[in-house]
Formats: sequence, structure tokens, C-alpha cells
Amino acid sequence: MVNSSQSELMYHSMVRIRIFEENILDLFSKGLLGGTTHAYIGQEANAVGVITALNPEDIVISNHRCHGHYIAFKHNPYALLCEMMGKEDGLCAGKGGSQHICDDNFFSNGIQGGIVPLAAGIAFAVKRKPENKIVTVFIGDGTLGQGVVYETLNIISKWKLPVLLVVENNRYAQSTKIENNLAGSITARFSAFDIPNTELSTFDCTEIFESAKPIVEKIRATSRPHALILNTYRFASHSKSDDGRDQEEVDIWRSNDPLTLHENKLSTEVVKSIRNHVEEEIQNAVDLAIKAEPAVLLDGRDY
Repeated sequence: MVNSSQSELMYHSMVRIRIFEENILDLFSKGLLGGTTHAYIGQEANAVGVITALNPEDIVISNHRCHGHYIAFKHNPYALLCEMMGKEDGLCAGKGGSQHICDDNFFSNGIQGGIVPLAAGIAFAVKRKPENKIVTVFIGDGTLGQGVVYETLNIISKWKLPVLLVVENNRYAQSTKIENNLAGSITARFSAFDIPNTELSTFDCTEIFESAKPIVEKIRATSRPHALILNTYRFASHSKSDDGRDQEEVDIWRSNDPLTLHENKLSTEVVKSIRNHVEEEIQNAVDLAIKAEPAVLLDGRDY
């Protein structure tokens, strides 16, 4: 069971993700960020619930919608913001941008499906050492349309690799509804490769953690993969502004806000204190990042 201290930490992490992403969208609207971004707003419970079940030494591999996973795992919004702003203090010295980041045992890549073989390769190396670590890879429902995913599931299963495959099914592959895009059952796809799987339909961070924790422990003990399918919904557009979803549909799903749900488990004073602290933290990160030195390209020019 989750105690009160853990519950507060989970809420703190979800609020940090939410406020960070809201600030990112605002900075884009002001022309202070280049490239694009994919906000994690609405899916915070997934990242925090799963990553709280991991050890700090485990490996996390993320996708194009990576900010929530990174903040839940590494707790460094300033370095991530600098990376997105093309600043020298960024995770990759300002050269990776929003989707391609690396920080010790955290990796992300915007190529859909490509991160699954990356997870398998790292898990193979981990198993050979051995280090008693596991690899967690986050993919979306749309990524299940990539053939390399199934080639890699075969390897992960046959070689018995310590991989937790987290599918965040937010019901849209960019702008295509899942019923217009995905045939059959998500769980059956993993069962076909003899990979045990668990499916949850919840926005409750605590429920996700309590399901993920024994799965993580079993993977660590047996070096066998497991898939965790989280049926969820993103509240923001796919990237900065491309959203063709029906607004009434979005509003209905917003009633399942994971932050509001978790606030009901905490006192009003705790909620207010955490929100005030995080708002100050993120604002300080924004102020510092704006003033930070720009990244330098290999030819000596800055951005």
C-alpha cells in the first residue's frame, strides 16, 4: 500500500510534469522555443505510477512524448528546458531538442518503434553482466503499427530479456482514432509472443503503481519480460496545435484528470503547498533557462 509520504511525492511529481508542460506550451506560443513538442498533459499518472516502482539504477527509454517520463525519473526540469531552448546547460548541450534526449540511464527518440530494439539491446547487455537492472520502454498505441516492434518482441521473448513494455494507449495515433487504425487486441499482440501482460483503465497513479510494483519485481527476479497496457487519454493536442478531436470528447475525458483524482487523497494544505513550491521551481527554471548561454554548433556558430 502507498503511505502518505509516497502519495505526496507522487502528487508532487505529477504537478511538476503538468506545470512544466503548461509552461512549455506557453513558451512555444511566445516564440521562445524552436522545433516542436508533444505535451504529456493528462497522462501524468502513467509516468509517475510506473517510474515510482523502478529503482534509480534501472534504465528508462522514452518516445517523442518524453517530458513526463524524464521529469518523473530524473527530476531535472531546468536541464530539460535548456535542452528544448537550445542552451548549453541542456541535457545534450542544447543539440537534441524536445524528442532526442539522453541523461545517464534515460534515453528518448522520436522515431516510432525504433526505441523497442534499443530497449532489447540494452536489456541484453544488462542481462549478460548481470546487473539486476530492468529496462522500461514507453510506447504509444500508434507505435504498434511498426513492424520492427514485432520482430523485437520475438527476440525479447526468446532471449528472456528483463524488459517492461509500457503501452500508453491514449486512443489516437496522432490524429487517427484507434478503432480506425488498430486491428485486434493490444494484449493479444503480446500474448502471441508469450509475453505476459496486464491491462489497466485508470487515471489513478496509486493504482498504476500498485500494479506495476509486483510486475517490476517479477521481471527483476526472473529476467522475463512483461507488458503493461495503460488505457489513458491526452488532454493537449498531438503536438503544439494539431488537434482535430471533438472538443466535447476531450472535455468528457478531462473529468478524469489524474491530478484532481489524487488531490482527493491529500489535505487542502498539502495540495496548496506542493503546487506553490512547484510553480516557483518551474518559474525559476524558466527564468534561468532564458538567460542561459546558447548552445554552440560544431562549426562554432550559436543558434
